[in-house]
Amino acid sequence: MRILLRSLCAALFAALFAALFVAIATAPLGAADTAGEPAPELVLKDLDGKDVSLVRFKGRVVVVDFWATWCGPCIAEIPGYVALQRKYGKDGLVIIGVSLDRGGPAKVKKFVADHGMNYTIVMGDDSVAEAFGGFEAIPTTFLISRGGRIIHRKTGAWEHEAYEQLVKKNL
Repeated sequence: MRILLRSLCAALFAALFAALFVAIATAPLGAADTAGEPAPELVLKDLDGKDVSLVRFKGRVVVVDFWATWCGPCIAEIPGYVALQRKYGKDGLVIIGVSLDRGGPAKVKKFVADHGMNYTIVMGDDSVAEAFGGFEAIPTTFLISRGGRIIHRKTGAWEHEAYEQLVKKNL
């Protein structure tokens, strides 16, 4: 009986811990609650050194994904973003990958070509992250409404289907 009771307690503890982890990991926003805040009006450099203004995309739903070439979870999400851009670009979706790599645009450009990334890639740094309210880990991704407001923030990789549903709901 004691063994059964211990097993049940351990299973209950594991289930509660897992539920808490999922709730934290999938919460719309973290400690720096930016929901409803206007997206920063930044001008960033793409991989060719040309200006990319976030204001230019007002009227579209924008995914801003902070990532790096050395980040495993970031790399795992790339095929999903490629698919989203291909599938919903015509419906007003814009995906912008903000590379936090320190190696410079040349390194990132090769990575982008090797991975078939079909969306806009810009170079970022800590000041860009701070403009979005700051965060501690990548990937961190912001979903911005057609009106230019942050409507969702996720930290960590999500399953493609779950994120696609969120994007579709906001298109």
